[in-house]
Amino acid sequence: MIPKVVSWKKDTVKDLVSLLNSGETIAVIDIHGVPAGAMLGMRAQLRSDMNIQVAKKQLMRLAWEQVGYDAENIESLFDGAVQPALVSSARLNSFELFTELKKTEAGRAAKEGDIAPHQIVVEKMDTGMPPGPIVGDLNSVGIPAKIMGGSVQIQKRTVVLEAGDVFEGEMGMMLSKIGINPIVTGLRLCGTLEGGTLFAPSTLDIDYEQFETDLVSYAAGAFNLACNITWFTSQTMPTILAKASREAMAVALEAAIATADTMPHLVGRAHNSAMAVAGQLDSDALDEELATMLGAAASAAASAASSSESTSEAPTEAEEEEEEEEEESFGGLGDLFG
Repeated sequence: MIPKVVSWKKDTVKDLVSLLNSGETIAVIDIHGVPAGAMLGMRAQLRSDMNIQVAKKQLMRLAWEQVGYDAENIESLFDGAVQPALVSSARLNSFELFTELKKTEAGRAAKEGDIAPHQIVVEKMDTGMPPGPIVGDLNSVGIPAKIMGGSVQIQKRTVVLEAGDVFEGEMGMMLSKIGINPIVTGLRLCGTLEGGTLFAPSTLDIDYEQFETDLVSYAAGAFNLACNITWFTSQTMPTILAKASREAMAVALEAAIATADTMPHLVGRAHNSAMAVAGQLDSDALDEELATMLGAAASAAASAASSSESTSEAPTEAEEEEEEEEEESFGGLGDLFG
């Protein structure tokens, strides 16, 4: 006798197939530990960006095969998921999906039987809590505490649990009292499938500000390298041409090559050299034109020096005027009382 398939299972598989066909980005999330009320709120908040459906793993596998996806991919996505759910999005890529799901995560106090997700360390600190039984409670779970300065203080840095250790007794509650809530609840992404490529959460967890800074730095380095090796592109050509123009001008001036561009510089340099030589000669050796030019240069220099001196003396004159005004005002007061 062939067993009948329950109708609701067929309907669930049909819905899962529809979900898998509804978007380019497919993901598996773990909803283990998320309260039902919080789950409803999260789904309502994310509904505009993605579709989420909870089902048994076997039903997900059936839908996955019907769509034609590789069976090995869904097994990879299931890795580490306690209570999986399928997600499909037509609006978000894998990185954007990870960012949105990350926003649903929040820490909670560990309960007895929970597994430490990472090494849990209590730092040396002042808890700010007033003296009381809390001191004995903390010491009972291996957290060295003492009353100092009217408050409870942790005496030294202590590793209370390693990753994978199980919370026992009151450890979770004591950690929560000093502000350590190590158990993360939320829609935890297990991985995505996009364009035939699997993305692990570690790959999708990107610091976007640092990423942008790195991109700018890499682009600047590539541009400098391209310019230094004279790599011709539409971006490097203006810089390469400007550099070549400056170097050609420097060579032409050094070699005294007369062109329309170099002549003003060459003539100016020759004029300055001539004036310097003329300034070393006796006045009898100068013709009238040279003497006039040297005289004009000397007058300009003297005028500049005089202007500088008058500027420095201006505050002194102003101070003298202020002193005269003060003397006059005091004379007026004397007359008033005289």
